[in-house]
Amino acid sequence: MNKLLILISTLFFIQSFCFAETKKTDSPDKGKEIMSYNKLTPEEAYVIEQKGTERPFTGEFNKNKDKGTYICRKCNAPLYKSDSKFDSRCGWPSFDDEIKDAVRRETDSDGRRTEILCENCDGHLGHVFLGEGFTAKNTRHCVNSLSMKFIKEGEEMPKAVPRPKTAKAIFASGCFWGTEYWLQQAPGVLSATSGYIGGHVKNPTYKQICTGLTGHYEAVEVVYNPDVTDFETLAKLYYETHDPEQTNGQGPDIGSQYLSAVFYFNEEQKATIEKLMKTLKGKGLKPATELKEATIFYPAETYHQDYYFKHRKTPYCHKYKKLF
Repeated sequence: MNKLLILISTLFFIQSFCFAETKKTDSPDKGKEIMSYNKLTPEEAYVIEQKGTERPFTGEFNKNKDKGTYICRKCNAPLYKSDSKFDSRCGWPSFDDEIKDAVRRETDSDGRRTEILCENCDGHLGHVFLGEGFTAKNTRHCVNSLSMKFIKEGEEMPKAVPRPKTAKAIFASGCFWGTEYWLQQAPGVLSATSGYIGGHVKNPTYKQICTGLTGHYEAVEVVYNPDVTDFETLAKLYYETHDPEQTNGQGPDIGSQYLSAVFYFNEEQKATIEKLMKTLKGKGLKPATELKEATIFYPAETYHQDYYFKHRKTPYCHKYKKLF
């Protein structure tokens, strides 16, 4: 009898393991086929999509003096002309001007520096600094080589991939690792970013969030193509991958930072959540979802992004259960 039990347990374990391995090999890029952006290596994705920085003096274009055009590695949009490049000896390619309307400036998440991004695809390029006196334009675009490709003068310029239509949604349902895991796999989702929202602390850290004193929620900002999916479809998936009735957190994660909430961008999103909660109540459920207007969303630290795919695991407290 004991041998039979051991055999059954072993078979069950193997079956569970195989299923888990199948899930863990799913790509977070599922559903992004609508975008024809160039495929990125892990190193390129770290810089361009996760806002990382390559080591100084290691980039292939740091010392490049050829004539030509620097384009976005992700979408092929032209960014800089070679005649704007200069040697600042900082360890990264430097430019004192960009091609008109090619580069967007935003306040960095550290609240101090100015980040520069590709205007067409939002790819991270680096940072811009003013007033250093290197050139007459008094401007230095400090750019990662991994963010760019170089097209020599006379070579054919690849066509830039047009920017897709996008819309945003922000969902909180406990630990953002699990929320992100399910939403980033939905067809039409272009990106899912774990982060913090709703509190009073600027640029919070994970350590601060864990105190439960910042007022912030662990949440996921979803960018999606409205021609492929819509807010209601994503909201239904959100409800079906967490326990909408739990009032003190999610699963074993207890605390105000783990509460269920939707941060809406407009009245249409708000009305959609109200409608879905009414539907759930009609099914005998008591949804505890908080409905709040979206405020500043702070992306979480890099090691939180794509957590389950990086570690080849599945969520411990976010399971799919059909509700609609």
